[in-house]
Amino acid sequence: MGKEQLQVLSALDGAKTQWYHFTAIIIAGMGFFTDAYDLFCISLVTKLLGRIYYHVDGSPSPGTLPPNISAAVNGVAFCGTLSGQLFFGWLGDKLGRKKVYGITLLLMVICSIGSGLSFGHTAKGVMATLCFFRFWLGFGIGGDYPLSATIMSEYANKKTRGGFIAAVFAMQGFGILAGGTIAIIVSTLFKAWFDAPPYNVDPLGSTVPEADYVWRIILMVGALPAALTYYWRMKMPETARYTALVAKNAKQAATDMSKVLQVEIQEDQSKVEEITNAQRHNFGLFSREFLRRHGSHLLGTMICWFLLDIAFYSQNLFQKDIFSSINWIPKANTMNAIEEVYKIARAQTLIALCGTVPGYWFTVFLIDKIGRFWIQLLGFFMMTVFMLGLAIPYHHWTTPGNHIGFIVLYAFTFFFANFGPNSTTFIVPAEIFPARLRSTCHGISAAAGKAGAIIGSFGFLYAAQSQDKAKVDHGYSPGIGVRNSLFVLAGCNFLGFLCTLLVPESKGKSLEEISGENTGDSETNNSATHNGTLPPV
Repeated sequence: MGKEQLQVLSALDGAKTQWYHFTAIIIAGMGFFTDAYDLFCISLVTKLLGRIYYHVDGSPSPGTLPPNISAAVNGVAFCGTLSGQLFFGWLGDKLGRKKVYGITLLLMVICSIGSGLSFGHTAKGVMATLCFFRFWLGFGIGGDYPLSATIMSEYANKKTRGGFIAAVFAMQGFGILAGGTIAIIVSTLFKAWFDAPPYNVDPLGSTVPEADYVWRIILMVGALPAALTYYWRMKMPETARYTALVAKNAKQAATDMSKVLQVEIQEDQSKVEEITNAQRHNFGLFSREFLRRHGSHLLGTMICWFLLDIAFYSQNLFQKDIFSSINWIPKANTMNAIEEVYKIARAQTLIALCGTVPGYWFTVFLIDKIGRFWIQLLGFFMMTVFMLGLAIPYHHWTTPGNHIGFIVLYAFTFFFANFGPNSTTFIVPAEIFPARLRSTCHGISAAAGKAGAIIGSFGFLYAAQSQDKAKVDHGYSPGIGVRNSLFVLAGCNFLGFLCTLLVPESKGKSLEEISGENTGDSETNNSATHNGTLPPV
């Protein structure tokens, strides 16, 4: 039979939406704002880096980053993120969510500034320094994934928990939008102050010396939102679920949440010890019991996030290449260096404004009505459809006058990524695992996603190269082309659709009902099913 819930947890589950909910969303969400800004702003400046540091005298086209350098600059932050997700996810369960929450933010602030201050006497030196700081920036960003998701899920009430976690993640959309907006502002100002001819008129003069400040400023601005929220993160109390169910301190949990909820909550140390000392709640991550109860769930969250990020990060990081291939952005040799930054930023900001940001907020408002399972299933299906809609008539989209249709379909793939698996893969792992393993399992799921992002960012770089040797970027080998790459990404989305069947629905249930922490053994496996009804009590 189900056990009676601890009063402090029942109070959280039944709490009305209050100011502290919005405070938690903003404090946790600003981390994701910074995460998105820092991870995606690099795609706005990579072409500029190529012009500044890899100019080739006499070349008919501007300098570009060599394949290995481009792959490192684009992908090294993801390697750091993957490591950070695993490390801080584990640490969040061992030491507590709050104790390590500030460390991730400090890393982001220091390394954002360090990225912009990358130094060196040679191009190789500057790129090596940039990659060093971006790895550790990614490490801090990685920690923010499991900690922010877990903290928000453990603070929220069960009725609107999905919307609150989604709102934290939705700040990612504003971060992407802010990255494009800052790039537009900086490039516009520098273009007005330091006018330059196009590359085909004056190859050397098209990249003014001051252009070196443009990419540095864009990268360093990412430190501001993280720095502004550090104090407030340190003021947040530890979550009651960690304090009670992991640290086993009923008095502290009741005291903290009495202040937060502004109600009197009685401590119940004996009940805490009864729940936490029960044999069925002491299994570890690498135990048969975990495999029996949650093995398929962890496999499902890992695979879905992995497949989603292959497609999602390929699209985000290489928008500029896709837009160039359909002639939406002018050819590089018809622009100067700063003008190219402006055109790329304008295109990516438009996509974020029309497709990316709305998708996140559709999820926020509908996830607790429709449910996680159906939103993820719909998202993967529609992404597959729109990817095929881009790929099958690809030659039609590349002819003059047809690029608007391509942009519309492309924006819809982002819309259904965010009103779909990009949001739900973040939300569900923070809900379906036991408190003492929640942060770790979220970190493992997120790390699987970043493995997909690494494949997407490195693989698409080579795969999207033209099959025609004459059209291949300098230093690259012929690839399968953008059209065939879109078919591959559509295949990833369809596999994600199928693997969603492994992921349970968690709508409308308390975290303890979902994970089985307040149930007997016989009920545990029934507490997380695909329907949204509560188990009997």
